[in-house]
Amino acid sequence: MADIVDNVRQAVAERAELPGMSLMEHLAELRTRLIHSAVWLLIGFAVAWMYHERLFNIIQSPALQMGHKLTMLHPTDAINLYIRTALYGGFVLASPFILYQVWLFIAPAMYQNEKKFVIPFMTITVLLFAAGAYFGYRWVMPGAIHVLVDQFGKDFQANLTIEDYTNFFLAIVLGLGACFEMPIVMFFLAFFGIMDGKFMLKNFRYAVLAIFLIAAVLCPTPDPIGMCLFASPMLVLYFVGVGAAYMANPKRREAKKLAA
Repeated sequence: MADIVDNVRQAVAERAELPGMSLMEHLAELRTRLIHSAVWLLIGFAVAWMYHERLFNIIQSPALQMGHKLTMLHPTDAINLYIRTALYGGFVLASPFILYQVWLFIAPAMYQNEKKFVIPFMTITVLLFAAGAYFGYRWVMPGAIHVLVDQFGKDFQANLTIEDYTNFFLAIVLGLGACFEMPIVMFFLAFFGIMDGKFMLKNFRYAVLAIFLIAAVLCPTPDPIGMCLFASPMLVLYFVGVGAAYMANPKRREAKKLAA
């Protein structure tokens, strides 16, 4: 732990040596990026709203395919669902542009040779999120409905409400999409010299514990089956992240330069 703290301090100290902006300039830049992100989110929401019924059909498809129709309990359930669907869909559509605003905000704290990673960073981030969301939609969601409703709930009348089902769906799809970003986080931890692949591999047992704790928090159901469904791909992605960390570690990059 002390080594990690020292590495963080060293990374911050190195960044502090870069030509920086004043506090007011940082606040002005932050405001600009937030405004641009909000505009892109509104544009994404407008586009998603034009297809809100199609998006809703995608959301309820796993339940309908297994013979479960959603139940409406309140007069505003339908309109609330369409708004939430368009909002989340708009966020997904606008996410590449929002990520670009994030990158523009942190770019002044990066070296010139590091800024070349913007396109790979955005591309891989979006692809990993899409892969996690698809994994949740295609396999985890139907499996969860089958186990929880068709098996454990076979002796009961299932009434899946719009609100409960939507929350369950979003927790699985968006939660797994976020979990699939683990290699990106590990890459940047190694890139800034905070920890390297060797350290991550050596402390794998602690990573397993952390992964299952995260899965327990993100999983919308308290059963161990759902938690394992969340944790399994994260364990695989951890080793992918270890490989990315080995390639990104600054000491390794410096050794390559010296060898050349």
